[in-house]
Amino acid sequence: MLNAVSAPNTCIFCPRIPQFPQKRLVSTKLCVRASLPDENGRFKVEYTPWLIVGLGNPGNKYHGTRHNVGFEMIDHIAQAQGVLMNTVQSKALIGIGSIGEVPILLAKPQAYMNFSGESVGPLAAHYQVPLRHILVIYDEMSLMNGVLRLQPKGGHGHHTGMKSVMGHLDGCRDFPRLCIGIGNPPGNMDMKAFLLQKFSSVEQKQIDAALEQGVEAVRSLVLNGFSSNITRFNMGQKYKYHKV
Repeated sequence: MLNAVSAPNTCIFCPRIPQFPQKRLVSTKLCVRASLPDENGRFKVEYTPWLIVGLGNPGNKYHGTRHNVGFEMIDHIAQAQGVLMNTVQSKALIGIGSIGEVPILLAKPQAYMNFSGESVGPLAAHYQVPLRHILVIYDEMSLMNGVLRLQPKGGHGHHTGMKSVMGHLDGCRDFPRLCIGIGNPPGNMDMKAFLLQKFSSVEQKQIDAALEQGVEAVRSLVLNGFSSNITRFNMGQKYKYHKV
């Protein structure tokens, strides 16, 4: 069980247990207790933390490439919420903080895209985060550059990072994801070359705007779940580059 003070000094603690079978991810919950006394000083509210993971490749070689927008979103969330990404655990760079009074664990897997699940699975198990509170952020070629989409669940869509994540979550697909559109390769360009390519100046402006919008969308999701606000957000994103 975990004791945490109110934000921004929220901390996450987990009892040391030798192993966490993956199948426990579906039903296991971690209660985060935030000290919020009522008028009599006796009332406490319990929160369930969020594990927010951005997918990408580590190293300066891949910084700013299309395949690393998941990492960039984590950096933006960390900056906006004052979270220090200064700890390494389960092959990931992590930071612990909060959105409002809700504890969050931000993570950037460091074992390369194809092995992202090697970080996500163990982190979720160690902190006992339920599937519904594991948000994975990644690039999506089926969306126009700079278009975002928040979903409560889905498949991997042939994305190697997401395929690895699902494999390490016992094959489950019922966890939220934030897709960041990067567009399709032009002409006959090789897909791998396209993913490791940096954005043009125009594309980068669209991505920068999307990252700012993404931070607000993540805040809304963490505080309110998949509410009507998220529905409106997705609709606005879908048509934001369509000329009327």
